Amino acid sequence: MEKITVKLPDVSYDICIANGLLCQADKLLCQVTASKKVVIVTDETVDGLYGERLVMNLTAAGFQVAKFIIPPGETSKSLAMLEKLYSSFLEAKLTRSDLVIAFGGGVVGDLTGFAAATYLRGIAYVQIPTTLLAQIDSSVGGKTAINLPQGKNLVGAFYQPAVVLIDPELLRSLPQRTLRDGMAETIKYGAIADWNLFEQLVDCRSREEFLSQADRVIAACCRIKRDVVEEDEKDIGRRMILNFGHSIGHAIEQVYRYQTYTHGEAVAIGMAKITERSEMLGLSQPGTAARLREALIGQGLPIETEGWDRTALFNAMTLDKKNATDGLQLVVLRALGQADVIRIRLNDVADAFL
Repeated sequence: MEKITVKLPDVSYDICIANGLLCQADKLLCQVTASKKVVIVTDETVDGLYGERLVMNLTAAGFQVAKFIIPPGETSKSLAMLEKLYSSFLEAKLTRSDLVIAFGGGVVGDLTGFAAATYLRGIAYVQIPTTLLAQIDSSVGGKTAINLPQGKNLVGAFYQPAVVLIDPELLRSLPQRTLRDGMAETIKYGAIADWNLFEQLVDCRSREEFLSQADRVIAACCRIKRDVVEEDEKDIGRRMILNFGHSIGHAIEQVYRYQTYTHGEAVAIGMAKITERSEMLGLSQPGTAARLREALIGQGLPIETEGWDRTALFNAMTLDKKNATDGLQLVVLRALGQADVIRIRLNDVADAFL
């Protein structure tokens, strides 16, 4: 088992990575809680595949287990679902000494983390991510949020998990589109911070080839995120590089109402678009955009939308949580493996980057 420790001023926790780790959940949870009462939050898909396995593992170890199951998809990150989740915590009589488990992808992790951050002013939670996107990105770093009708992740909190348990074997059950969704974020990590990782992913073209090395790729991404989060936990400086492709990507998700493009697909389009523009403006090394497009296309990811509504995308970007009073903060690649944050006036965004 590989253990990566995130050390922050107020809290430290481990990211544990190993094939078959789900079967060791009981032992690892006992290391972070003395309580035997837990609520597992999961979605219908994950529950059908692995829910009973996790429940049996925990109950055999003496845990009292309740489950809250949500519909899969971004629409579950809502105020209405959050209220239902609070009610399930109350029904289970959870106290501050008990534990919540986020068992699923990014939607489950974001929703559960925010509920844990705010229920009784904070209750411990554990991330057991089941998608590639969640394993390499959203389960680590403590960002939790729900969506509003006006935009994505507009209500949230920074709230770190007690531990992150990553079992790469769970990726074998993912549909190909969901696996590709996570590949967009792995490419992001290579593009912003690790040229060697980027080239490794360019050369990895088959599903089985990736899955055979998934534990190493996941660990590489988690180490990058660990280093960035330790330097900038609250996303006010260097951590912003992790948002590469996300300003445009979140706008695409919002404009298309989370139906046409997955999160990873929208981010892929955002990365391709902003790098194309930044290279034209002389901000990126020549050839960067072409190499990035090659990597994305090689993984079956889109690099443009069907139709490009500049006005709608601009309006969505003005609600981005990364905005400052005097403009929008965008992440650009200076070169592959090297990212920077620039500030651009909102009035200039559409012409320069859309």
